[in-house]
Amino acid sequence: MTAVSIVVPVLDEAARLPGLLAGFAAWRDAGDEVVVVDGGSRDDSVAAARPWCDVVVTAARGRAAQMNAGAAVARGRVLWFVHADSDVAAVAREVVAGCTAWGRCDVRLDDRAPVFRVIEFMMNQRSRLTGIATGDQALFVTRELFTAVGGFPELALMEDVEISARLRRRARPLCTAGPVLTSARRWRRHGIARTVALMWWLRLAWFCGVDDRRLARWYGQR
Repeated sequence: MTAVSIVVPVLDEAARLPGLLAGFAAWRDAGDEVVVVDGGSRDDSVAAARPWCDVVVTAARGRAAQMNAGAAVARGRVLWFVHADSDVAAVAREVVAGCTAWGRCDVRLDDRAPVFRVIEFMMNQRSRLTGIATGDQALFVTRELFTAVGGFPELALMEDVEISARLRRRARPLCTAGPVLTSARRWRRHGIARTVALMWWLRLAWFCGVDDRRLARWYGQR
């Protein structure tokens, strides 16, 4: 069995994919595989991905559905879910391949402004304290445990928080230094204070039982 299956859900990410996927060349040389799951891109995401991955599949739009579809065709003992706007070059293969339950990476935002160092610190510390990971922290999990918790709940939003809660009941996550470099584009586009407040509000609303589709509308997803 393949050690690691790297599952990348994409939607209109043709410009980013070659750079991200090329970074997995050493992993593929070691026997790992890259699975790209397209959610109905209108650009050339599928064509851009094919030279750099082992499998391309299509699925219903939505990260949860796409990641579950990728997991269904993946052959790895460990499933690693990586967002298309992330850079995981700093993550050591031996950490992911050696996973015995589940884990996530610290995150670093791709903006040099000092305020983003504070945001990163708070995100990473919150995750370490609560045992809850967000999707941009590149969650990895053994196939056995992933199957045991039923995969990602197919929600419009908060699928990462919900699967983390389910996994945490089985084992505490391995928190790696990484870090994963991820895009700060939402903070830049919508404003730092507004985005931080929105993230906390969405999390609180979810724990209070607000419907995931309503949360997705508040988040700005169609």
